[in-house]
Amino acid sequence: MKPDMSTDELNHQIKNATDLDDYLFRNRKHMLSGSLHEHLETLLAEKKIAKPDVIKGSLLDRSYVYQIFSGERRPSRDKLIALAFGMGLNVEETQKMLKLSGNRELYARDARDAAILFALQHSRTIDEANDLLQSHKLGALGAPL
Repeated sequence: MKPDMSTDELNHQIKNATDLDDYLFRNRKHMLSGSLHEHLETLLAEKKIAKPDVIKGSLLDRSYVYQIFSGERRPSRDKLIALAFGMGLNVEETQKMLKLSGNRELYARDARDAAILFALQHSRTIDEANDLLQSHKLGALGAPL
């Protein structure tokens, strides 16, 4: 079983599955589970990044970020995208975080989302992403509360 199975591959398996229980069992490692704040803490550990670095890299208010990580606040989609930049997430990690939070994924047919995807794909900082967004009149990310 591949650890990085794509959604397309999972969709293909569902289409060809004859038993849902078997499909769910075989693919349990690929299913979304847990809370957003648990997922964020896991990402911090995996990426070996400290919360102060996330705060600096996201341009978000310190107390607000700590409230997100503790599960006290439910952030907006834009705040989560700002966190993604602060944590140095790639597109796949960002999309998973958005899905887990109940937000829609970044969509390449939406001009603003396309600019954000471009910035993520090219490992840009949030400042560089905001410059790109503002140059196209698409609205910046990570503005403090």
